[in-house]
Amino acid sequence: MSEEKPVRHLLGLSGGKDSAALAIYLRDKIPEMEYFFADTGAELPETLEFVDLMEDYLGKPITRLNSGRGFDYYLKLNGNFLPTARSRWCTTNLKLKPFENFVGDDPVISYVAIRADEQYRTGYISTKPNIKAVYPFKEDGKNKEDIVAILDESGLGMPKYYDWRSRSGCYFCFYQRKIEWIGLHENHPDFFEKAREFELYHKNLGRNHTWSESESLDEMLARKDEIKAKFEELNPNKKNTSLLGAILDDDDDDEGCLVCFK
Repeated sequence: MSEEKPVRHLLGLSGGKDSAALAIYLRDKIPEMEYFFADTGAELPETLEFVDLMEDYLGKPITRLNSGRGFDYYLKLNGNFLPTARSRWCTTNLKLKPFENFVGDDPVISYVAIRADEQYRTGYISTKPNIKAVYPFKEDGKNKEDIVAILDESGLGMPKYYDWRSRSGCYFCFYQRKIEWIGLHENHPDFFEKAREFELYHKNLGRNHTWSESESLDEMLARKDEIKAKFEELNPNKKNTSLLGAILDDDDDDEGCLVCFK
């Protein structure tokens, strides 16, 4: 008769504020916790830098997961169609599958960083019966202000990309708002150009799909000043401050993929 496998305690870091705060919150409560980060190969340098800082703070290695294949490979596998909010093949192949391979058939408790003020969210729920999701922030009534306080008190603070972005995720993420695309252009013009090349390749195949549903990156860049002016009109006190918590345009607002952004 074989022995039962011990339960593994897993916490995935996205490079975002909530999962980082949860790791800090549980560090001393669950010393056997395993940490992992699904590296898509399309991460911002600020994200990778923050994950390295988290590893030092936690005092334990953060396992880097990857699919073994890059975005280009899966783009071809999906008929060269760019991923969208309705077809998130990037999340499936670059985040979820590496996670489930990491778990295998081990019994796992997965700690998910959904807050008490996000009751409508559930996050990624695996269909694998050996993975159980738990929500410590929901259970303990921790909201956004608590998460910010946890990060501040740790000395880590917020990831630097929050200066111009509202969440983590790949540099080309289709959930970015227009002001965030402009932020990418201003902070990482090389990444913006790569995203633009993917879009142009799509166009050259005779397709109309763009990263942002309503316009291409070239069109967006042509009206950069208008986009920035509209954002500043909505947020008169947010010039030169973090994008986190800013009022954003309704036309391109979306909740996003929690497995990538939390």
